[in-house]
Amino acid sequence: MANSYYDPADLRKFGKITEWSEELGTKFFDYYGKVFEEGALSAREKSLIALAVAHVVKCPYCIDAYTKDGLQKGITKEEMMEAVHAGAAIESGATLVHGVQMMNKYNKLSM
Repeated sequence: MANSYYDPADLRKFGKITEWSEELGTKFFDYYGKVFEEGALSAREKSLIALAVAHVVKCPYCIDAYTKDGLQKGITKEEMMEAVHAGAAIESGATLVHGVQMMNKYNKLSM
């Protein structure tokens, strides 16, 4: 298989970001851990949201991590794919709604 810019082994190194900035890295991981605790949303729901967002921001490490996390939390492949489609719909809508900006600019310039 061809080499990829993204090395799946790098995901296991994520915790090492604290080595170059201990204070900020620690604060990030404290925050990150707190966000994914049970709250108004279940950890399962947060995992599904994270998986959808991972696709929208196109983070292969996050996709791997939250696919695995979702499986561990009992999220089905159908639920995962539906979440991915929900994220894709929002991303597509956000792109298309900017078409209004283009239309406004075109109308202004073509007067």
